[in-house]
Amino acid sequence: MTVRVVTDSTAYLPAEDVQRHGIEVVPLHVIVGGRDHVEGRDVTAEQVAEALRHYTIVTTSRPTPQVFAETYQRLADEGASAVVSIHLSSQMSGTIEAARLAASEAPIPVEVVDSGTLGMAMGFAVIAAAEVAAQGDSQDGTPGVEAVVAAARARLDLSAVLFYVDTLEHLRRGGRIGAASALLGSALAIKPILTVRGGRIIPVEKVRTSSRALARIVAMVGERVRASGLRVDIAVHHLDAGSRAEQLAADLRRVVPGSPRVIVVELGAVVGAHVGPGTVAIALSPRPGEPLPESAEALAP
Repeated sequence: MTVRVVTDSTAYLPAEDVQRHGIEVVPLHVIVGGRDHVEGRDVTAEQVAEALRHYTIVTTSRPTPQVFAETYQRLADEGASAVVSIHLSSQMSGTIEAARLAASEAPIPVEVVDSGTLGMAMGFAVIAAAEVAAQGDSQDGTPGVEAVVAAARARLDLSAVLFYVDTLEHLRRGGRIGAASALLGSALAIKPILTVRGGRIIPVEKVRTSSRALARIVAMVGERVRASGLRVDIAVHHLDAGSRAEQLAADLRRVVPGSPRVIVVELGAVVGAHVGPGTVAIALSPRPGEPLPESAEALAP
């Protein structure tokens, strides 16, 4: 059995990981000032950030079922016997719905997985799934679809996203604010730390300054890693906040136990349109079955 792994552009996977693992990425769309663009092809995060600063209307849209259908057909034509398709939270986008519609008529079995999250919290799970799928090629058909899905879910069940936005206004405009809407009245007085839970964006804590918010996020990541007892992969996402992201990455390498892999990945146009310039997010993905060394667990925050 040859299982191929599909995801969407909001995983923000580094290009080298996409190529190395043979991952298929279906892009979402972003509409800037009425013009439709394909994420990752003809619009950049910087262009979206600039449009938002000038109050240009920016919206997003899911891929069509037809795009997914064509993707699944092409993979079947290339020799895939099954597909595992892992996508952005169904609470944030209709991407999952489009994938499921196409899967129901695909020429090969397609298992669609709702990640319940976004960014590299999803991306690390996609990589884990692709690694298991590649093992199937070399072991005469085992493991199959169930093992590939299980590898993704094992990562997703442990993953977390913590993020900071300069303003809640962009989340409000896009309708993605969820329970964090309660913070709007005091948005000028506080800097919220947000997370994704149950597929939705919710507030975790409130602090008074951006520097305190970022320091608190670093501390929270360290606390979560020690609580899990597992080695982790970490991605620092940002939109037009490169220096802030690089500093966070350096802090995380210093504070988080177990010498974690920490990469800096800019948010793409679609998620960037909803969170706005200045956003930084930490995607935390523990590795099941890889415990921290005892000396690392004992480290103080």
